[in-house]
Amino acid sequence: MSTVTVEDLADVVAPRRFWTRERKTGAVFVALGVLAAALFGALAPAETARFTLSEDASGAALKINGQFGAILFGIATVGAGAALLAGVARRWTSWLLGLGILAFVLSFLCWQVAGKFMPLVDTAEGSLELALPLILGALAGVLCERSGVVNVAIEGQFLMGAFGAALVGTMAASVWVGLISAVIGGVIIALLLAVLAMRYLVDQVVLGIVLNLLALGLTGFLYERLMQPQAATYNEPPRMPTWRIPGLADIPVVGPVLFDTNPLVYLALILVVVISFGLARTRWGLRTRAVGEHPTAADTVGIRVKGTRYLNVLLGGVVAGAGGAFFTLVSTGSFNKNMTSGAGFIALAALIFGRWTPVGAFFAALFFGFANKLATYLSAIGSPVPSQFLNMLPYLATLVAVAGLVGRVRAPAADGKPFIKG
Repeated sequence: MSTVTVEDLADVVAPRRFWTRERKTGAVFVALGVLAAALFGALAPAETARFTLSEDASGAALKINGQFGAILFGIATVGAGAALLAGVARRWTSWLLGLGILAFVLSFLCWQVAGKFMPLVDTAEGSLELALPLILGALAGVLCERSGVVNVAIEGQFLMGAFGAALVGTMAASVWVGLISAVIGGVIIALLLAVLAMRYLVDQVVLGIVLNLLALGLTGFLYERLMQPQAATYNEPPRMPTWRIPGLADIPVVGPVLFDTNPLVYLALILVVVISFGLARTRWGLRTRAVGEHPTAADTVGIRVKGTRYLNVLLGGVVAGAGGAFFTLVSTGSFNKNMTSGAGFIALAALIFGRWTPVGAFFAALFFGFANKLATYLSAIGSPVPSQFLNMLPYLATLVAVAGLVGRVRAPAADGKPFIKG
């Protein structure tokens, strides 16, 4: 009769499945790479694709044969997928994911730009501008949800911020007073969210939708009754100025995009760094993460759970309200009914795609902005690819991320769960 010792049991290791998330993703990339090399390579004319380092067709340019580039970058996509299939170390997974996505996009662009040109500075500027409210909205979501409060009301905060910026900015004839008013508008919605969710324990998802409808109805009513009849008095705010940083603005490609732009861009970039550092390295960040993951344990060690959540939700309102100011002080120069057109929900998708991290949400918002800018560019050059298809891609990518095909995507454990002190 044989016996099994404790040491023998300790040596038993559960077998690892072959088809892990990384290998499934690798198989998808291999298929996409083969598709890109075969289809894009066959459709692309053997003409030069020019990627100009300016806002138009002039100046220096990166050149490549369109057909060759489509095939080359398709093969690079296959290579990234093959590396994931081979089971490389986990520390390389994110890099290979990024390489695979970049190579596939470049293969597609070589096909589309062959015989034409694509202005990189204009594309980068347009992508960042379209992504700007999404970055601020996603950061507002990070502040709320990392502390355990679901914020579906980003759309309402955008609307209130845009309305306040237009109304008060026009009356005061000051863009900065308009920006402060936008922040106050976002904070009003945030305060309603915090009080109703934490004091009265209203379902946070339903509450967010109700607050969006409240903001939509209120701003629409005041627009029709006040702004529309007297636009010159109430709906012509000054435009936000452009701040140019001497020296840095002259750097090719990057300079005009990052250092010759409006103040909201600088604010968004600073907030990404500050919130990332704050969540990881400060006492506030430690308490925020503790409250979002295990509020009961946080309360046991003396952390004020509701106080931390109130603070973060209100800070999120400040950031989202500033994002709303973009629509009236930067983009259009006036307020219109429902002018945000669902941007708050897109910001929420960027938050999820970015895995509830400030840096991840930033890059996800940039991806969304680039897809929208690319759709506009392809429509302008008469591409056979429908622009609606490109506008759909960011949401498809979000679904893939949430499904777990590109790694673990998990919201904070206590996200959306009310805290009742025992």
